[in-house]
Amino acid sequence: MSETKTPRPLSPLSTLIFASRWIQLPLYLGLILAQCVYVYHFWVELVDLVSAAMGNQEALLHLLKAVSVTGEAAKGVTALNETTIMLVVLGLIDVVMISNLLVMVIVGGYETFVSRLGLENHPDQPEWLSHVNATVLKVKLAMAIIGISSIHLLKTFINAKNYEAKELIAQTVIHVVFLLSALAIAYCDQLMTKSQQSLHKH
Repeated sequence: MSETKTPRPLSPLSTLIFASRWIQLPLYLGLILAQCVYVYHFWVELVDLVSAAMGNQEALLHLLKAVSVTGEAAKGVTALNETTIMLVVLGLIDVVMISNLLVMVIVGGYETFVSRLGLENHPDQPEWLSHVNATVLKVKLAMAIIGISSIHLLKTFINAKNYEAKELIAQTVIHVVFLLSALAIAYCDQLMTKSQQSLHKH
């Protein structure tokens, strides 16, 4: 029979330092509140979209302002068109992707840095959470940020006539930087994984 090892008692200083991880708890609770704000924002945009489709001019003006169609470009618009609908829907997708990012940070960050959630064998446990660690979380967050940046870039190019050339160039450069950063993180993760595997072999 295998004997279970009794954890050795920690010194008061070690206990204090280890317990300090709970200071992060209010941060994750704050992100949950931010998630609620995004849910509210999503439904406001969705209600405006449905109302504008039914001919509500006030809702249409709100949508045009939300997708950066203002000034002379907004004066001639009296009904929803395909471009406006596409921009609003991309905005809704953007909110969903940011919400997914928040879930990854809240659940993955809490599990990695604060305390175990005890979700083993739970039917709703996310697949990625079963092997999450700080490095995996960084890669997944980087990929999520690239997805969000892609949506923003697509929205900008669809509505390019309302932006200056320097704004288009700046957003494109920022997106490329995000992409290169994610590739660098993934490459470093691969190197670390290979080095750990070689150590285990020896």
